[in-house]
Amino acid sequence: MVFNADLVAELEILLLFNLDNGQEGLKIHHDAASSAVAAAGRLHEKALITLPDGGYLTRLGHEAAEHAQSLKTILTTAQPR
Repeated sequence: MVFNADLVAELEILLLFNLDNGQEGLKIHHDAASSAVAAAGRLHEKALITLPDGGYLTRLGHEAAEHAQSLKTILTTAQPR
């Protein structure tokens, strides 16, 4: 499976959430990039966030965001050879 543009946009939204504060949500404004608005809608349909324009992470969404942030760290940190 390839990370297509839609999946990348969804990952980017998940990376915006602060995992240290469950009371901190996210709002995707209607004038945001259309890819971000659509990604938030898809994440809501997948039950990863509470609202179509952001809101809060669900339990599953929190787990997905943790994995996304871990993957970003692994891919952006220089590994010893």
